[in-house]
Amino acid sequence: MILSILSHGESYGYQIIQNIEELSDGEWEWSEAMLYPVLHRLNADGLIQSQWKVMDNGRRRKYYSLTKQGKEALAKERKEWMSVHEVFEQLWGPQPQLSLG
Repeated sequence: MILSILSHGESYGYQIIQNIEELSDGEWEWSEAMLYPVLHRLNADGLIQSQWKVMDNGRRRKYYSLTKQGKEALAKERKEWMSVHEVFEQLWGPQPQLSLG
């Protein structure tokens, strides 16, 4: 999900958290304690890079963006998820019911 968000352009931690909440219609609430370990791991794995930027108010903010390797990993993950999606669509139909009753 983070790689997909960053595929739309660089972003900083709080903005990523807000995007996740917005995209899930408030169903998923991530905290900084959940996000930053994932960002550090993605950075260590070479999938994202980070850089500090100074805002107009003088505050520094760390921005994250995809690397070439991150774009390749996202393409692979997207292909795998679409395969899973197709199987579930066959099982449940294009408009699955939320309850089995």
